[in-house]
Amino acid sequence: MAKRQIILDTETTGIDPKAGHRIIEIGCVEMINRRLTGNNFHVYIDPCRAIEDEAIGVHGITNEFLQGKPLFKDIADEFFDYIRGGELVIHNAPFDIGHMDNEFGKLWQDWTQTADFCGIVDTLVMARDKHPGQKNNLDALCRRYEIDNTHRTMHGALLDSEILADVFLRMTGGQGDLDLAQQLKSAGLSNIENSTVKQRNLKVVFAEQNEIEAHESRLDLVEKNGACLWRNSQQQ
Repeated sequence: MAKRQIILDTETTGIDPKAGHRIIEIGCVEMINRRLTGNNFHVYIDPCRAIEDEAIGVHGITNEFLQGKPLFKDIADEFFDYIRGGELVIHNAPFDIGHMDNEFGKLWQDWTQTADFCGIVDTLVMARDKHPGQKNNLDALCRRYEIDNTHRTMHGALLDSEILADVFLRMTGGQGDLDLAQQLKSAGLSNIENSTVKQRNLKVVFAEQNEIEAHESRLDLVEKNGACLWRNSQQQ
């Protein structure tokens, strides 16, 4: 069964949704079976309130820019349909999920929580487990995994999701992802006899008689001190 993952990021008017702060940008990148599909989701939202100056300094989105943009209620159905059933991959998930739950809760009285409809993976928790005692923000992870993020002068939901997708793939890569049979099949090498991958003719070197005698002498010495596993295995 195909695994659908959605790398997600939001930008907001401020830190705490309990203090009335709202989402102003959502950016999502879709992956199916660890491959980017291009089926992304991106929207700016009018929060109907002022953005804190400190937040503007982080993402650069101004109140003037958001005038006339859709309200959250205008995009809620489409956004929910997009994420429902997927596994959300988020850096510092409690922040984004907290704002999402706040927005959906304001709109739908029977809303419970995002975790009831989606799986959630927090890449910040993953990074702290893999790299304890080190910086694990997105910029630090890009440096660690040699991902070019020089175009990231400010935070942006879609841009950060695209970068996080690269980080997540690097951070979760390894031998478990190397399906040699599939790689050979993709390269047209599923029939090993017809491929350029051939067994080498290796020279077999047999032990000389004096080497055999020395080996047996060593086993005699081992046997004096107890069972000789090597001889027992030869006799089976």
